Amino acid sequence: MNHERLSMRLERVAIHIPKGSILADIGSDHAYLPCYAVSNGLCDRAIAGEVVEGPYQSARKQVAMTGLEAKIEVRKGDGLEVLNPDEATCITICGMGGTLISSILESGKEKLGTVKRLILQPNVGASHVRSWLIDNGWELSGEEILEEDGKIYEILMAEKGDPLRPYRVNKQKGLMFGPYLTNEFSSTFVKKWQLEKKHLHRIIEQLDESGRSGLETKRNDLQAQISIIEEVLKR
Repeated sequence: MNHERLSMRLERVAIHIPKGSILADIGSDHAYLPCYAVSNGLCDRAIAGEVVEGPYQSARKQVAMTGLEAKIEVRKGDGLEVLNPDEATCITICGMGGTLISSILESGKEKLGTVKRLILQPNVGASHVRSWLIDNGWELSGEEILEEDGKIYEILMAEKGDPLRPYRVNKQKGLMFGPYLTNEFSSTFVKKWQLEKKHLHRIIEQLDESGRSGLETKRNDLQAQISIIEEVLKR
């Protein structure tokens, strides 16, 4: 992977960047995504934010190597603190857990004034991201699910609007499975939840084998999750 050829996961993120955006890529690593986006005319300018020294230096080198210093600024800092208020119009946060992505957005809410679109790719815990979006007035406008190198990823797009619009049918199931992904019901979606069901069954087996007392509530919670998954996959 480089700035000319992204991973499939980041390519699918890039395609959702609105033309003419000022992009902020938070946790940018090597800055491949902003370099690709600027080079291909997907955004006008970009900010690559990194909190860790090594990736920050890698991002600086990548931007210099591609000759894009006039259009991409690499900044070191934690989450959205690298941004000035009303600076970015599109924010991407990729390759982190959903809890961390939600925490980054919560901590930097005052920086989201001019942001038209959030593109978020949680590795796990997408339900936490969906909950944060609802609580903060962001409408989930689309979702993608894909498999790459044996891992399944979800990509969530959100814009300011009616946060409950996508969840009219069943809010709890929508939060867990994704309203758009459930409707699409792709083979990758089915595979993800079949794997999750097996994982939950294994945990129950381990609880039973442990012989410890006081685990009935935990076991019941896991069994309830399995039942919900089975109901969704039954369609």
